[in-house]
Amino acid sequence: MNIEDFREFCLSMEGVTEKMPFGKFARRYDTILVFYVLEHMFCFVDIEDFTNITVKSTPEEVEEIRMNHSFVSHPMNSSLRHWIQIELNGDVPESKIYALVKRSYELVREKYTKKKR
Repeated sequence: MNIEDFREFCLSMEGVTEKMPFGKFARRYDTILVFYVLEHMFCFVDIEDFTNITVKSTPEEVEEIRMNHSFVSHPMNSSLRHWIQIELNGDVPESKIYALVKRSYELVREKYTKKKR
């Protein structure tokens, strides 16, 4: 998996946009690419150090993932209860990584679609 393939996958989902919003807070965050659906984050990566991804999840899923995979860490500047960072060089298969991203997208999309009604 490389950053371009990953980016293409994220942008292939309906309504997804991308921004790099964190550079305005600190220069060290200039390379953080964030994917949004309905104007809410569901995934982010560092485009210059593509060694992990951070995705949104449910607290139960976060716990299950942490229990079953060793290359999972705490997300940078996010709620530990609803976000999880997955190390790309670890024991999580690529298919599982894409499934986690898709699940994150669906969680956010479902939550904010209901609010718009």
